[in-house]
Amino acid sequence: MKKGLVIGVTLIMGLSLAACDNSSSSSSSNEKATVKKTATPKYYFKDNVVKIHDLKIKITKTKIIQPGQPGNVDGDKAVFAVWYDTTNLTDKDLDPTSAWMAVFTAIQDNDKNSINELEVASLPDDQYLDSQTETIKKNGTVSNAVAYTLSDTTTPVQLKASKGVDGKVLGTKTYKIVENN
Repeated sequence: MKKGLVIGVTLIMGLSLAACDNSSSSSSSNEKATVKKTATPKYYFKDNVVKIHDLKIKITKTKIIQPGQPGNVDGDKAVFAVWYDTTNLTDKDLDPTSAWMAVFTAIQDNDKNSINELEVASLPDDQYLDSQTETIKKNGTVSNAVAYTLSDTTTPVQLKASKGVDGKVLGTKTYKIVENN
């Protein structure tokens, strides 16, 4: 009789544990599904692409241009140049230069006491002289370029993307200073 009681209790406990295990695994799969849904944020900066509510900017190329070289002919310091495509996602008046300036800040962290935001230099690519301030149509994409005067030619440049001027930081990307020939 005792043997039958032990077997009965063992079976009941086994079934209870199996039931707990099933509910636990379905809960885990629900949690995983929730994580997948929230994994792609609405606004982001990743893989050289920033997306916010009204625009998308894709960085297509970066380059260090020394003084006297094409793209920095009149400069007396090296510049960090960025080529990019801007897509207007709304009916708002938007041009590639204003879009870039509203989203990106370039920083060279070579000052121990303050944040060293780099100053914008001359346009590094003359092919954009006429289109840099043209209004982009809804769902249209226009290419452009921007350059920043470097403080030195060894400290990496960090591009910080924000959700509009003084907005939430969406991400940063650091670019090593490498000579381009």
